[in-house]
Amino acid sequence: MPSIAVAVTDGLPFFELAIPCHIFGDDRIETPEDWYELKLCAVGTERDGLAGSMHWFSARTPYGAEELVTADTVLVPGAADVHGDPPGELTEALRTAHRRGARLVSLCSGAFTLAATGLLDGRAATTHWRYAPLLAERYPAVRVEPSVLYVDHGDVVTGAGSTASIDVCLHLVREDFGMETANAVARQLVAPAHRPGGQAQFIEAPLPGRVDDPLARLLEWAAGRLHEPLTVADLARRARMSPRTLARRFQAATGTTPMQWLQVQRVARARELLENSDESVDRVAELCGLGTAANFRRRFAGVVGVAPSEYRRAFRRRAS
Repeated sequence: MPSIAVAVTDGLPFFELAIPCHIFGDDRIETPEDWYELKLCAVGTERDGLAGSMHWFSARTPYGAEELVTADTVLVPGAADVHGDPPGELTEALRTAHRRGARLVSLCSGAFTLAATGLLDGRAATTHWRYAPLLAERYPAVRVEPSVLYVDHGDVVTGAGSTASIDVCLHLVREDFGMETANAVARQLVAPAHRPGGQAQFIEAPLPGRVDDPLARLLEWAAGRLHEPLTVADLARRARMSPRTLARRFQAATGTTPMQWLQVQRVARARELLENSDESVDRVAELCGLGTAANFRRRFAGVVGVAPSEYRRAFRRRAS
């Protein structure tokens, strides 16, 4: 019976705690007899064995750092404070668990806790797309991948935001018990066993909210000309800024670069056309400014994770 220890700390988000409890802690007809042994471990809490979740309620558990260190898998839900440091007792317990061969898994902003241990240095990792720029800023040794649902290195797994926690947990079931069991659990959850693509399907391309902001006007202007071969120089000229100033303003307002923003907008437009029109792939590529059909397929798959034709089939299958 594989053991899973969930690190419970003061102020952690409830959603990322509830998902592993529901998936790994409930006995179902679909699960084998040697299903997981789940333990909630209060670590780094102010009171012995008592941890709060966003100050809504408290959970009492007899388990602590000792049980966390000896588990086969240690799961870290979202961090209570992405701007602060996790409890020292927790980071030390995670390092100890990793040294003895445990698999470490973070959900959503729990990647900040894993990053604080140094175990993500030099590795790719993911978190909620909204937190990705902050994770990269606070831990520059980590290669942050904001567009995927999870990154699995075998010994360390990081998951993306919110409901991607379900994808991560089903992935663990698939690794531990096989595809058939994971599919059965997914059906019981009324969730896809494996979602094509990644978090990029849900990332917003943030726009400044003030209509009098020159950058907001620029982005509105650019969004209406996605079919044109726009460059950074074109955007800077339109905004009456130098390319360097534009890049700085862009990063501050959107968390990305002008060309990356353009690509996300073009792919978003392509998704809209694939979902709602019968335009050929060549024509969609032309309308979105993504070049040839071959270039369009490469860029679309690079951002969304699936080919344009597969995306179109999946959407229409869902619609029907």
